[in-house]
Amino acid sequence: QLQLVESGGGLVQPGGSLRLSCAASGFSFDYYAIGWFRQAPGKEREGVSCISSFDDSTYYADSVRGRFTISRDNANDTVYLQMNSLKPEDTAVYYCAATSAVGVPTRPTRFDYWGQGTQVTVSS
Repeated sequence: QLQLVESGGGLVQPGGSLRLSCAASGFSFDYYAIGWFRQAPGKEREGVSCISSFDDSTYYADSVRGRFTISRDNANDTVYLQMNSLKPEDTAVYYCAATSAVGVPTRPTRFDYWGQGTQVTVSS
């Protein structure tokens, strides 16, 4: 059974850091690009970052470029999102998702499988 499970969310002060993990099971992880999305209350789900399946190409939204880093560990079927210099506007539920599409898709509709989400709250 295909499954994506996010972890690592929590409450952090502005300027702090968190590392999110997305653990995959039940499918050929190496062949899938993995994306991170977030959704704040009253807002649409937006793409944050994505890493491709074969050449580790990456995408970052302008709002997080230079602060967030995505990486994948194919040996352990896990993708990470290191989030530094966090801001209150980063507060949202963060989801990871998998797609068999080539490259680094950014639209949620391109992704086939989704995790349940993990809450990130940046507040003093």
